[in-house]
Amino acid sequence: MRKVKFGINISLDGYCDHTAMSPSEELLDYFTGTMDDVDLVFFGRVMYELMFPYWADVAKDQSGTPAENRFAERFTAIDKIVVSKTFENARKDTHIVRENPVAELLKLKQQPGKSITVDSVSMLPEMIAADVIDEFNLVVHPVVVGHGRPLLVAGSLQQKLNLKLVDTIPFKSGHVALHYMRM
Repeated sequence: MRKVKFGINISLDGYCDHTAMSPSEELLDYFTGTMDDVDLVFFGRVMYELMFPYWADVAKDQSGTPAENRFAERFTAIDKIVVSKTFENARKDTHIVRENPVAELLKLKQQPGKSITVDSVSMLPEMIAADVIDEFNLVVHPVVVGHGRPLLVAGSLQQKLNLKLVDTIPFKSGHVALHYMRM
């Protein structure tokens, strides 16, 4: 059975607004390394459109820093699923799921392969309720943004989810990577 890992960048005040944060070279190398055991990324439409075509262009043109180029190459090589009822313009390596993303993810989890990374705040409560996520990887950015989407909306979980901290990685830039597993 494949592992499903939820990963997200978050500000000190709990928001997941990627446009308000910027990763350091060291952090980009960390993200690149986390994809070594991943062969599928499961996106919501908003996050997918934030990531593409930007990273695909960086990979193609090699227009970023060395760390950005390495990340872009690795990230764009992984198969993708985007969940949307209306989205039409997916890349050729991206499959669109129109309905019941949790059932699709549960089915994919049973198939052979490497880990699956979920990168969608909007689907998080539903995926936690379905007990589909095995690991949580949060990267806390040293910034207070004061706006954006919170990791979880108040009242969105039916019950408390207990996790076990298995790794903490502090970076020179002030970022901190937190790796949790379900208990």
